[in-house]
Amino acid sequence: MPDEAAPAMQAEGLTRHYRVSRGWLRPPALVRALNGVSFTLPMRRTLAVVGESGCGKSTLARVLALIEPPTAGALRIDGSDMSTADRRVTDDATRRLLRRRVQMVFQNPFASLNPRKTIAAALAEPLVIHLPLSAAQRTDHVLAMLQRVGLRPEHAQRYPHMFSGGQRQRVAIARAMMLGPATVVADEPTSALDVSIQAQILNLFMDLQEELGTAYVFISHNLAVVQHVAHEVLVMYLGAAVEQGPKDAVLGRPLHPYTQALLGAVPQLHPVAGRTRVPLHGELPSPLAPPAGCSFHTRCPWVQPRCRSEAPALRSIGGRLVACHVVQG
Repeated sequence: MPDEAAPAMQAEGLTRHYRVSRGWLRPPALVRALNGVSFTLPMRRTLAVVGESGCGKSTLARVLALIEPPTAGALRIDGSDMSTADRRVTDDATRRLLRRRVQMVFQNPFASLNPRKTIAAALAEPLVIHLPLSAAQRTDHVLAMLQRVGLRPEHAQRYPHMFSGGQRQRVAIARAMMLGPATVVADEPTSALDVSIQAQILNLFMDLQEELGTAYVFISHNLAVVQHVAHEVLVMYLGAAVEQGPKDAVLGRPLHPYTQALLGAVPQLHPVAGRTRVPLHGELPSPLAPPAGCSFHTRCPWVQPRCRSEAPALRSIGGRLVACHVVQG
């Protein structure tokens, strides 16, 4: 059974590497997509993961949602070690229970819903797999969840193509919530929606969190969205965390040059006093051949000789964790 006192999710040194073929008679290459990410996520809290494309956000989402196993590290859900449970082939009950406790909302709701199934069938499927309920009980659960996400009972017998993008995302959120998960991993859940609809979906996430106590890992490149929903922020670069801490500290006074560059790239009608704009030059290095030392040193305006040879560890500075040799407390 879940431990009520445990965090909803805890990651320790999560790593995910992929071996990719380089052709005949050549050894495979290693893609270092995720490198030692750690965090603790309490119930009713939202951790936002930000960074540019290719930094490992979606890889982290797949590992947290149990779609892919980590190469190394530990992932605990409700206090239970998921990586250990996955290795115990005989412990199917533990594995099934833990998989119920984390669900995912994808970026494109039309691609994540089966076009041949009605909404009622899509929402009832998790109940059929995981819970011993009668057909009438499943129907009651489906209708109650539709109402909770702002849809009407008659929507249950419709198909995904009959809905707008915002309505389809409401259906996807309802499906993720059907089993009462401790954690929902949301991978860019509003980026495919109109701006006016984005606000409605974000408010729905927050209302459900308040009502159900769910914790969120919210992956986004939109810092305005992060500012609205997050409690904690984790900034990723080339598969690793470079700054991590409370939202107000990280977004209000960023310390790492990469975080400063991300915030400086956001258009501002009224520039924030005291905020330094850090220009980024060049492209994100390849995870096939990451640079030695600090992974950001090839683009950093503050680079020093030490940065090219020694990788900085996350250390506590100014109420958050920062991986940088130059930043001082």
